[in-house]
Amino acid sequence: MSGRDVRRLLGRAGHDTPDAKRNQLERAAIGAALAGVERILWTPDVFRVSERALEYLPIAAVREKLELGRPETRPGDTLRAVEAMRKAGCGALLVLGGDGTNRLVAQAWPDAPIVPLSTGTNNVFPQLVEPTLAGAAAGLVASGRIALADVARRAKCVHVRTADGRESLALIDAGLLVGDHLGSLLALDPARLRLLVLARAEPASVGLSPLGGLAEPCLASDDFGVLVRCAAGPAGGRALLAPISPGVYRTAFVASVRRLALGERVEAEGPGVLAFDGDRSLELAPGERAELAVRRDGPFVIDVAKTLAVAAERGLYWDRPHVHEPGEGGHGPGCC
Repeated sequence: MSGRDVRRLLGRAGHDTPDAKRNQLERAAIGAALAGVERILWTPDVFRVSERALEYLPIAAVREKLELGRPETRPGDTLRAVEAMRKAGCGALLVLGGDGTNRLVAQAWPDAPIVPLSTGTNNVFPQLVEPTLAGAAAGLVASGRIALADVARRAKCVHVRTADGRESLALIDAGLLVGDHLGSLLALDPARLRLLVLARAEPASVGLSPLGGLAEPCLASDDFGVLVRCAAGPAGGRALLAPISPGVYRTAFVASVRRLALGERVEAEGPGVLAFDGDRSLELAPGERAELAVRRDGPFVIDVAKTLAVAAERGLYWDRPHVHEPGEGGHGPGCC
């Protein structure tokens, strides 16, 4: 369901249709298969995206369906799929979605090897890359032709723990909102924001990340986070104009911005709602507190460009058999 929520209707984000995702998966699967993978694991979805993408592809890789029961089009679908793939010995995950989808992957499999392919609403974490090449990078790692340690680095996460023991995480941003409510899918209103902890404060991004990035940039490679404190109006902070959604700018009143050392703890106090990567997830009662800290213990993100550069250095695509596509005179799907 990534790319189809109400935030796209109320903003100016593009719509990623099931057919578009099917096409992306076709390209990615071909890239992975020709990189050397022998098994492609997939899980069912209500639009049959994966099934249709893989059904008639001219590749030799075995396509294996993982049975998870009836899809519910809820976050639990992603959690179950990732856990099933981990148990099945998956060597790399190709994740189609935005920051929220990748956050679910990190919850289910904290040290997963992933290639995050951008299709969501807020896309700070996933990469904008041609799906053929994303699949190739995932395939080179999954097949063992390139070691994960050579081309991937663990992502940073914002870890959250409340006084009563509830825990969660965010891959990009965790914020405390006042006057908001759980489960809302509307774009976050900076006027309601009081505290923001960022694992990545990207100036060239949309969402909450640029609220830190336009003042104190912090990239994926930087070993620190950013803390932003906001006020309700101009009396309490300096006005900062930022793109909170594609084509949508809003003003936040920033009281302070500073770097956070990895592991440094920040306290948030209710009443309010804690939002993780745009999803309102935990409610704090008046006086209830939560601790937030940025640590580098998230998924291993495979660098697509670096992976293919290593493949070039090692000559991994030289002297490979040509795979006949339909209409080229081959003897059938996957024939070489």
